[in-house]
Amino acid sequence: MSNVSPSPGTPMAASPLTRACLEIDEYAAGLGWDKPARLFALVDTARLKKQEPRLASQLGLDQDDAGKSSLTPIEQDTVPSGTPLDKFLGTIAWPDAVVGCALTVERLMLPPSAEASVPEGLSDKQLAKWVAGHPERQEVRITVAVLRDGSRESAVRLREKDSSTEVLTGGGLVPGLAEALAATFA
Repeated sequence: MSNVSPSPGTPMAASPLTRACLEIDEYAAGLGWDKPARLFALVDTARLKKQEPRLASQLGLDQDDAGKSSLTPIEQDTVPSGTPLDKFLGTIAWPDAVVGCALTVERLMLPPSAEASVPEGLSDKQLAKWVAGHPERQEVRITVAVLRDGSRESAVRLREKDSSTEVLTGGGLVPGLAEALAATFA
């Protein structure tokens, strides 16, 4: 379990959830590409400092952290490889102290212009193979964060534009993954 500390390059964001999502994206960017999915618990920083001062200190959360997000992302154990993500997420239950969660995962995506040419009737495995061979495919790292109250945020980073200034953000960018994460609080 490790705290995700904001890097100096992480831009200021309007909401604590957006800020946490971008901090996780920067953390994942620092680890490089071709990495497995990573799961994070989101905890209220002030509550963590008050209720668990020793843990907060171990995570590097000083009492005078002005300007840091009010949500602290804490990386969880490794997402098991070989287990479909939807099945893995279905096994998660969070304690009350966790106010949200986030997941970062790498995927191949096609531009909207290429989606019309997708052959019909392909299985998931066949579709993945078809996308992997498409000349317009894009490698992306997706970070999705949700809160118990239903708030959502996403950050999408293209491998070919691997820069914190090129990260796309928005609450509705990856609705299926956001739904799956929100279900971990049901």
